[in-house]
Formats: sequence, C-alpha cells, structure tokens
Amino acid sequence: MLSNRRSTLVRAVLVAVALVVWLGIGSVGGVAQGKLSQVQTNDAAAFLPSSAESTRAAQESRGFVETETLPALVVLQPADGSEITPDQLAAVQEWAQEVPDLALPPGNEGTWSDYLMGEVAVVPAQDGEALLVALSLDGGKAEELLAGEERVSGSFVVALRESLEEDLGATATSAGDLGLQAWVTGPAGFVADLVTAFGGIDGVLLFVALGAVLLILAVVYRSPFLPFVVILTAVFALCLAGLVVYNLAKNGTLVLNGQSQGILSILVVGASVDYALLLVARYREELLHVEHPADAMRRALRACVEPIAASAGTVIAGVLCLLLSDLGSNRSLGPVAAIGIASALLGALTLLPALLLVLGKRSRALFWPRAPRVQTAVVSAGGEHAHVDQAAEPDPADGPGLWPRLARSVGRRARPVWIITALALCVGAAFLPTLKASGTNQVDVFLTDVDAVSGEEVLAEHFPAGAVQPAIVIVDEGDVDAVTTAAEAVEGVDAVVPYTGAPGGPGAPAADAPPVVVDGRVRLDVTTAASADTQEGVATVEDVRTAVHEVSPSALVGGAAAETLDTQRSSERDVRVIVPVVLLVIGLILMALLRSVVAAALLLGANVLSFAAALGVSAIVFNHVFDYAGADPVVPLFAFVFLVALGVDYSIFLMTRVREESVKVGTRAGVIRGLAVTGGVITSAGVVLATTFAALGIIPLLFLAQIAFIVAFGVLLDTFVVRSLLVPALVHDIGRRTWWPSALSRRPEHGQHTAAPEVGRPT
Repeated sequence: MLSNRRSTLVRAVLVAVALVVWLGIGSVGGVAQGKLSQVQTNDAAAFLPSSAESTRAAQESRGFVETETLPALVVLQPADGSEITPDQLAAVQEWAQEVPDLALPPGNEGTWSDYLMGEVAVVPAQDGEALLVALSLDGGKAEELLAGEERVSGSFVVALRESLEEDLGATATSAGDLGLQAWVTGPAGFVADLVTAFGGIDGVLLFVALGAVLLILAVVYRSPFLPFVVILTAVFALCLAGLVVYNLAKNGTLVLNGQSQGILSILVVGASVDYALLLVARYREELLHVEHPADAMRRALRACVEPIAASAGTVIAGVLCLLLSDLGSNRSLGPVAAIGIASALLGALTLLPALLLVLGKRSRALFWPRAPRVQTAVVSAGGEHAHVDQAAEPDPADGPGLWPRLARSVGRRARPVWIITALALCVGAAFLPTLKASGTNQVDVFLTDVDAVSGEEVLAEHFPAGAVQPAIVIVDEGDVDAVTTAAEAVEGVDAVVPYTGAPGGPGAPAADAPPVVVDGRVRLDVTTAASADTQEGVATVEDVRTAVHEVSPSALVGGAAAETLDTQRSSERDVRVIVPVVLLVIGLILMALLRSVVAAALLLGANVLSFAAALGVSAIVFNHVFDYAGADPVVPLFAFVFLVALGVDYSIFLMTRVREESVKVGTRAGVIRGLAVTGGVITSAGVVLATTFAALGIIPLLFLAQIAFIVAFGVLLDTFVVRSLLVPALVHDIGRRTWWPSALSRRPEHGQHTAAPEVGRPT
C-alpha cells in the first residue's frame, strides 16, 4: 500500500513538473513565435555563397558608391491611355519633391529624408504615355525596424501608396481627378509585397492548419477532449521551436526567411500530431490490457519511443543534409526544420503523456464517450495494476474492420499487388522529366494580383526594361574597350556604358563624364532588352558572362540577373550533391533500426519510386491544370528531402510493428498483423500531415503552393499506396529474407495466418 502511494505521488509530481515547464515554454515561446517575422531575411543575394561571381562583383561594386541603395519605383500613366499632360507632369513633380518630407509612421520621429539617398528623379517615357519616379532608399537602413516592428523598406512602400492615393488620387485601380493611375514597384516594391504575402504565416496559415487538423482529429477520436489535447501538444511544441529559432536568428547564428518560417510551422504541427496519433493509439490499446492509465502509458511509451524517435531522427538527419547546400537559405532550413522536429518529439514524449495522465486513475475519461475498458474476461490478479493475459487475445488480423480485411487481401495476392502498384508508380514517375524547374520570372512568384507585379508590367511597356536593374561588369581599366565591344555584341544587350557616378533614374540620358576608377578597375553598366527579373534577362547575362570572360578572364559580372543565375546554378548543384547524401544517411538509419539490409533497401527504393511518381503527377498538374510558368530549381530538392524523410516515417511505423509481430508469429503472418493493427492510425497520421502541408497553399506564393501540393500529394501516395499495399506485399512475398542478415531471417516461418494461405510457397 505504501509503495502504491509513493508511486502515485511520484507520478503526480512528474506530471505537474512537465505541465509547469511546458506552460513556461508556452508563455515565452508564444511571444517569440509571433516575432519571427522581425528576424526574417528575404533578400536572395544574402543567401549566395561568397564564392559566387555575382557576390564578388557586388563586393567590388561597393567601392564605386558611397552607399548602396534599394530602388523604389513609382510608375504612373493616364487611365484613358492618352499622353501625359503638362498639368499631370507638374503635379507629379510637385508630389515627388514632397516625398522626402513625408512624416514617418506614428510612433517615429523624423521624415523619410532620413532614409532616402540622392535627388528624386521624375523621368517621362519616350512615348509620352507614362512617368517614372525613382526613389532610392539607403540600402544599409532598408532592413532596420521602425517603431511598431515594421521594416523601413515595407513601411516606405506603404507610405508611398498612401500618399499617392491621398495627394494625387492615384492607385492601381483608380485615377482620381488628376486622371493618373499609379503603381509602386522595383526592388523595394517587390520586397514589400513579398513580406505582406509572408505576413499570413503567423496568423492565417496556423489558424487554417490547426483548424483542419482539429476537424480530422474529431473524426478520428470521436471525443470532445482528445483532439484538444493533441492540438495543445502541437501548439506548445511550436512555441518551443519558435523560441529557439527566434533567438538563433536574432543573434545571427542562422538565417531565417519567410519560406523557412512557413515550413517550420507546418512541419511542427504535422509531426507533433503524427507522433501524438501513434502514442495515443498504442496507449488506448494498452488500456485494454491494464487497469491503471499510468501503467498503460508506461507500456505505450516503451513500445512507441523507438519508432517515434527513429522517425524523428530520420527526418532530422534528412533535413540536416541541407547544411551541404551552397545557398544560405537552404542551409538555414536544415537546422530550422531539425529544431521543429526535435520540438515535436519532445512535446509528444513529455507534454502529451502528462496531459493524458492529468486526471490520474480517471484519465480514461479523456476518451469519452468511447473510453476503453479492460477486457475482464482474461484479467489476471494484481489489484489496481491488473493486466490482461495477451496470449489469450484473438488475432487482430481476423477482425472484421477495413484494415484487417485489406491485410488479409494483400496476404492472399501479395505478388500481383506489389507488381501492379509498382507499375502504377512507374507510370506517374515517367512524367518527371516534364517538370519545368529551371526558374521563373519574378512576376510569376505571386499567385495573386499585387502592385509590384502590375507596376513592373506597366514599366516594361514604356521604359527600357533592363535599365531598372542593369547588369554590372567590374573590369580592369585596360580591358574596358574589349569588354565593352564583347558585351555589346551579345544578343539582347541594348547598351554598355561606364559608371560615372552621375545621378539619374532609369531611362534618363547618360551623363558625359569620365568613368569612376577604383584600384585600377572600372564598372560597366549593361542594359538588357529584357528585365533583370525575367528568365530572358538571366539568359542574356549568362551570355554576357561567357563573352566577357573570353576577352577578360578577371572580369566579374554581377547585378540582379546575375544573382538569380548564380542562385539557380547553386540550386542545381545542391540537387546533385544533397540527394545522394540524403539517401545514404536514411539508408544507414533504416539498416540500424531494422537490423536488415534488405528491409532498408526495400523501404528506401519504395519511397524513392513514390517520390518520383509524386513529382511526375505534380508536373502534369502544374503544366496542364494550374498552368504555372515553371518552378524554382530548389522545389525538387525540398520536395525530395521532405517526401523521402517523411514517407519513410510511415514505413518505419509499419515495419517496427511488423518486426515485433514477426518475432512471435513469423514474417508473413507478422506483416498481415502489423498492417491490420497500424493501418488506421498511420492513415490518420498521413491525412493529418498532408492536410497541414496543403495549408501552405493559402500563402499566395508560387514556391509554397508547389511545395504544398507535391508534399501533400506525395504523403497521401505514401500513406495509401506505398505503406498500405506496396511495402506489405513485397515483405509478404519475400518472407523471412526481408530481415537479412539478422537472425530473424534464418528463423523458420511459423504461425501462418489462416486467412492468407501461402499455397505452394516454400518457407
């Protein structure tokens, strides 16, 4: 009696300590999670390696200017398509001169002149049908935070749009009395609209993801309490991940961008709920065998810790392979995602058990109205800690449910099942080469109408598109003439002029002044016919590089288009390097977990085939249903890392249970039992994870929408085809050889399931 009281007291203290610790994490981490957007960096140039040619060109280019700038371009045109009138020109010039004197947002002292560089230039288009107002933010201050935790660049763009509407009546959709429409575009406009799109991550994305998961859990558990217990676990795990990532990003230890933040939120919620589903399912199963919930939880943890930890370890190892990337954005996603998975694991193994045991001996009530009861027919003596004699239990594969019936069917037709499913996956994989992942135009990044995109299109109609962000060539002074001639000969180049330091906006005439020379080097500005943020502009700059390097190997070609080119090349290199490493790492983990080379190869091969099929089907949907212009080269890489790591998860959950059952009844009967027992919970976990990743699609950005579809579809493919049909059928067909070279591969088959006879098959 005294021992029981002591153990009850210890359990109560442990539960209380766990809850208090997690409440503390939630209170601090919730604040940090809400501030993640303040430590984001969304400048693609910041992610390039120092060895990239555009990065080295940018470093040398800084010597030609006192301060780097971030251009904000205001383009205006008459709503009726007529030419600009003198009154309209005068009104815009007057407005432009007043912009630097506009007050900063409430809570800040001073005016925008504190952040602007140079004179404000108003440039009429040569066709007389548009005006361009070029403003330059101090590049060193553009990312600073104002009062209210808003960045300077985004606040300035908002201020411009508000001033245009209030003072000129000009917006993208209305012309006012002056008759002009106006758009704010350029690098500052795109950054501001990108930040606005990512702004939905903190609120809308989480609300949609958690709401969808809650509905699924309500259907799965049919209980008013358990879904909230699981959701609370996911929310507190996200708070822990947010707390760690925020402090690391704030101190410069890692770089966080909007994409990484969105993936972090989805990954933590999906993984937390998946782990919770597995633990709760095993806990419920054990409640049928023992009287006290604490004993059931102890047994459930003992059975679930290995597969859940192995699952988390597999994903963590897979995403950490991104550290091999040349791009800072990819490298940072590795530890960010790993922190998220580790937080989900800690939450599932500490907070969730505490919540499930918070009512002590009455903890079964959390399952109400379907609370599991001890099967009293075969209960052994033992008082409060009585347990069921499991040896007397019926074979779970003999049950009438969907999964027992499916398991028996797979056992009866194992070879046809795996052949047909493998062929079906191969058909999907055949369309993989049609995926267009060589890059996209910047205007295609947004899936909704935004001011910066519309303004870019208007700008290109009336002004030289490549003059907004010209390519730059840093060359030895003695090679200027040869490099100029070579660059001018490239198709798609409109002009090559030396940098003189004279002010002027895009489309303004070049000043007749000597070039600036720094340490014997000269900067040439190369204006292309295509805009720098289009794939045509990138291709032109690639040709310029080739031509320039032939006459001056020491020349450096940089600029916005060159940065895009280097980013795409780095992404292609990452795919070649990281994919084999991920396969090797996950393969080694599977071998160690399953103690089998054959089983590891089988699971890895099945999941790679599933990934190829998911990408092939996605190519069909992107090209012919959604009509996407293309995809960033990093999309296949991210999809591979997440799909293979997460897809292997479900096979791990299945195969650890199959191995457990194989020890008792043999491999072929064991795989039928394993599929029958785990089918429901793993399917629920797959649907939850697919739903959470699909929620990324509400962020109106092409990259996230494509990742959302590929991963969501791929997870469902793994759940319903690979784990339910292909892997069980293959294991059943191969039999005990699945476990080679472990001792289990030499153990004779026994306990063959009667519903799945193996006629004529040697054992």
